[in-house]
Amino acid sequence: MIDLNEVRTRLQEVYDPEIGVNVIDLGLVYRMEEAEEGKLYIAMTMTTPGCPAHDNISQAVEWKAALVRGVETVTVDVVWNPPWTPEMMSEQARTQLGY
Repeated sequence: MIDLNEVRTRLQEVYDPEIGVNVIDLGLVYRMEEAEEGKLYIAMTMTTPGCPAHDNISQAVEWKAALVRGVETVTVDVVWNPPWTPEMMSEQARTQLGY
């Protein structure tokens, strides 16, 4: 069984290079689940559909999640619904960015 808390901790090491905040605190990760044993599914978004770091961020999420014990495969699905808004950020991220 995959420890989703450990996955979340690993994903806190993935930063949006333009904003300087990790994908968890930005609220970019919408869902994480172990679809089948060893198969991790992550639904996430970007701050904007035209995000130039889209590929780098989603690949980094996949790589970091793959480091967690029990993860055999990772599927990262970038979704646009619901659209991301600043209200999805953690309190810490909002404070850091002056919201």
